[in-house]
Amino acid sequence: MPAATTATQQPLRLTLQPGDVLQETLNWKIQDGYIRTSTWDEDGEFIVLGVWGPGDWVTAAYSALKPVEIQCISTVIVEQFQPAASDVERLLLQQIQNLEEILQLNRIRSADQRLLTLLAWIGRRFGQVSSRGYRLSLKDMNLTHKSLADLCGLTRVTVTKMLNRYKGEGVLQQISKDDLFIPSTAISAVFA
Repeated sequence: MPAATTATQQPLRLTLQPGDVLQETLNWKIQDGYIRTSTWDEDGEFIVLGVWGPGDWVTAAYSALKPVEIQCISTVIVEQFQPAASDVERLLLQQIQNLEEILQLNRIRSADQRLLTLLAWIGRRFGQVSSRGYRLSLKDMNLTHKSLADLCGLTRVTVTKMLNRYKGEGVLQQISKDDLFIPSTAISAVFA
């Protein structure tokens, strides 16, 4: 286990691959890439707690849940981070918001609305936002159909079918091999 950094030491900096797990007792500032925090219930059911990207920092040190896993979902560059009290307050507020948003979208009964809400959430949080809608790259985030299913409590097969249907109906627009666009009109039509 690395020693705590001091003013004269350089913080520990790591480049990790998808699937790698970070030590949960340390604080990690994300320089590049995307990380998912998760836990399991007593039956082993996977529960996503949050998704984090560049500029965010992650730790399980402030969580009442055990275990909490901090897993890379894309290639990630992180740096060990020593937070000030104001950093901890911002983290806790962001964790609460992230949990509330994920809980809310997982309570949507309609699978169609749930997946589209998840994609809009990812677009707002990590994509490019314009008055016309949200552009997001599932490839940049390394979000497979399986990982989307894990995030919103659906099966991989259901996610694949729904994404194909959304594209066919124009709810999602494929703007490049790896990028999707969700028009604002499509989102408002689904939730009307």
